[in-house]
Amino acid sequence: MRGSFSIGKIAGIEIGIHYSWILAFVLFAWVFAEGTFQPLFPHSAVTYWVAGVIVSIAIFVSVLIHELCHSLVALSRGLKVRSIVFFIFGGVSNIEKEPETAGVEFVMALAGPASSLVLGGIFLGIAYLLYLPGNIFSAVAPVTPTVAVVYYIGWINVILAVFNIIPGFPLDGGRVFRAIIWGATRSLHTATVVAGNVGRAFGWAMILFGIINLFQIKIGIFQGYFIDGIWFIFIGWFLTSAADAAMREESLQRHLAGVKVKDVMDTNPECVTPNTPIDRVVHESFIQRGRRALPICDQSGLLGIVTLADVKKVPQDRWPSTTVTEVMTRTPLQSVNQDDDLNNALRMLGQDDLNQVPVMGDGKMVGLLSRADVIRYLHTRQELGIKPRPEQN
Repeated sequence: MRGSFSIGKIAGIEIGIHYSWILAFVLFAWVFAEGTFQPLFPHSAVTYWVAGVIVSIAIFVSVLIHELCHSLVALSRGLKVRSIVFFIFGGVSNIEKEPETAGVEFVMALAGPASSLVLGGIFLGIAYLLYLPGNIFSAVAPVTPTVAVVYYIGWINVILAVFNIIPGFPLDGGRVFRAIIWGATRSLHTATVVAGNVGRAFGWAMILFGIINLFQIKIGIFQGYFIDGIWFIFIGWFLTSAADAAMREESLQRHLAGVKVKDVMDTNPECVTPNTPIDRVVHESFIQRGRRALPICDQSGLLGIVTLADVKKVPQDRWPSTTVTEVMTRTPLQSVNQDDDLNNALRMLGQDDLNQVPVMGDGKMVGLLSRADVIRYLHTRQELGIKPRPEQN
């Protein structure tokens, strides 16, 4: 994910943090320090903030365990997990491809909420034991910072499990729901459309509920707080956007099913020699021919690739005197094979934030695949009315 940085690896899975997560971390610490804990136990501001930070860290660890359970199940089923990235709304496991069966998706989706529920039970049990013989947060006995922190860590995990089990795709519950429909209909497409629309409905319902909260209208246990309304609107927007994106991705994969890289790639990419000046490449290839990248070749084969991003790093007054060799991305480059599945190649382009990639065959470059090639291919299919291939049950 763009705008994120790595903090390490667990079981070979890279753990990343998006910058928006820092805002969520600070916000949670502030809410607990300045709002939640102050009425519960008399203490100093430092204690409140230390407790708030501990809860924020616990939220991060809890979500990490939640996502790791998804990822470890995926790994055990032969699916590659590239990373887990945390952002303002939680964590996302970047799994290389969708599960191939409904059963695998069911188990994989259920693993996260199950882990959160177990963690919630453990921490609530510890809080109960720490607080004996009184009742938790009763007016009879004073609450200590330790009890309060452990108690809220427990409830946060329970809430995390309950929220994720909502049958709104692409939440875990939505994926469980999709797996059930997939198993019943034997159609991933049908299951995705049904689960995706249910996810959109949940998202719009949350947006509507958030708007009602903005006007401070009380509904049941919800007191109509302005901040609650903002959060419900944001989460609802996230759900609807994610459901739309998931349905678009499934539709794209369906249209590209069975298509090979060689069916779409540019089979005659323009190669330039290593001593070609940048100025010539810009005007003759990038501007006149609409190219965004060019392979750099000599008699021995592919040496590298020069892109618009590479050229932009060089001041324009130096373009005539600078050769492409000085700015190109050198081999070994990320590449795909001409017989690779196009869906897998497109997924690689997206995950690695690439616009194009060399295509190899028999140890040499035989073409260039770009996102524009895929878009052009899809547009042509759409104009001709070519339907996707039937699903294989």
